[in-house]
Amino acid sequence: MRDSVVVVGMGEMGSVFARGFLRAGHPVFPVVRNMEMVVVAEELAAKQNEPQLVLIAVAEADLHSVLQKVPAAWRDRLVLLQNELLPRDWQQYELEPTVISVWFEKKKGIDSKVIIPSPVFGKHASYIAEALVSIDIATHVLQKSEDLLFELVLKNVYILTTNIAGLQVGGNVGELWENHRNVAIAVASEVIELQQALTGLEFDVDAMIRAMVNAFKGDPNHQCMGRSAPARLARALDLAEENGLNLEMLKKISAESQA
Repeated sequence: MRDSVVVVGMGEMGSVFARGFLRAGHPVFPVVRNMEMVVVAEELAAKQNEPQLVLIAVAEADLHSVLQKVPAAWRDRLVLLQNELLPRDWQQYELEPTVISVWFEKKKGIDSKVIIPSPVFGKHASYIAEALVSIDIATHVLQKSEDLLFELVLKNVYILTTNIAGLQVGGNVGELWENHRNVAIAVASEVIELQQALTGLEFDVDAMIRAMVNAFKGDPNHQCMGRSAPARLARALDLAEENGLNLEMLKKISAESQA
């Protein structure tokens, strides 16, 4: 029997990964609500069945409360997949997780839909790639941490740009780029400015926007605005204020969406 895997959070995304691990031959132990990670860790250790990796598949809003409670035995085998993820999210806990930037969509009752291959970096990257490929989800393993940072920022730019621009123009990403390109570029440029402040690094704005547009082409019918769009915009503006940024386009869309 192959090494076991723990999946913390068995929502739509956690369930996809669990199916991939099972298909690849790994026993999967779920940690769901009302289960304590430390108890599961102790039980698995007592059975000499400590996991090869621990996938944290909780929602973005729950990530930090979960990371604060990770058992010591699991700290060196974590895998993270959340949106709006940056190194500062795990570095504050002195963690070095494997990280995947997820570029497939999974909704209740509908099979996974791949937009572009999902990049993954870290010591457990090959396990993640093998599991996803076993269920026909394309990935690619990154070789350098700098590449991971670009990919994480790119995903943030895609998510925030489409959601925030969607508050103003609606529609899908293909229509956003075809009919409202100026809005998309203006929002993306401010989102990149925010990401630079949060990472302390500079990114090639044109290259980042080109990569975002490539993702648009992967699924042009993808709807711009999800249910979390207003919260994402509010969070972006809060972070901008904390970092002394004046993001005029984001402020304008916020004011208009609340009018």
